Amino acid sequence: MAIALTAGGCGRQGADARKRITPEYDMTTGKLKLLKYDSDGNGVVDTVSYMDGARVVRIEIDKNEDGKIDRWEYYDANQKLEKIGTSRAQDGKEDSWSYLAADGAIARVEVAGKRDGKISRVEHYDKGVLVAAEEDGDGDGRMDKWETYDGDHLASIAFDTTHRGTPDRRLIYGANGSARLEVDAAGTGEFVAVAAPAGNYARPPR
Repeated sequence: MAIALTAGGCGRQGADARKRITPEYDMTTGKLKLLKYDSDGNGVVDTVSYMDGARVVRIEIDKNEDGKIDRWEYYDANQKLEKIGTSRAQDGKEDSWSYLAADGAIARVEVAGKRDGKISRVEHYDKGVLVAAEEDGDGDGRMDKWETYDGDHLASIAFDTTHRGTPDRRLIYGANGSARLEVDAAGTGEFVAVAAPAGNYARPPR
């Protein structure tokens, strides 16, 4: 990819890569606006870079060459990869975005559950491991469900059942699989354990 975008590289490999690049320029300004690249040399363009002159704005990749974009890469003004878009249904419609930490690991993932561009779930990662998430279950634009993780299992889950913007009920899961129900009726942030009603509070699947 780096060879394709910069037309750099050296020797035969770099020359072959450059032959598979097709640039397009703005007819009015003369600025470079697109770089089309056939990464495997089979005659099919599978990578399109949207350019602002010499600056990469966005790259779209159709890795399996089925005519549907698999990966979207967005770059900031300093040419640093800002986020990566994907299609969870693999149908060419972008519905989730991964943001990277300084070390290149995933730091945050945003998901548009209804595939309408509106973020309904945000997942937070530490060194690539999921540690917390929040979700807008009713689609009103405010988060109403919060999850925390301990290693590979769900440690707690909280809900806003009153639509006040903060959780009023939460379940705390023990290492042995037990669950404790807590309630914050006053909205002060102080939860009090209560007797759980009959029901199944097993951890939901991840």
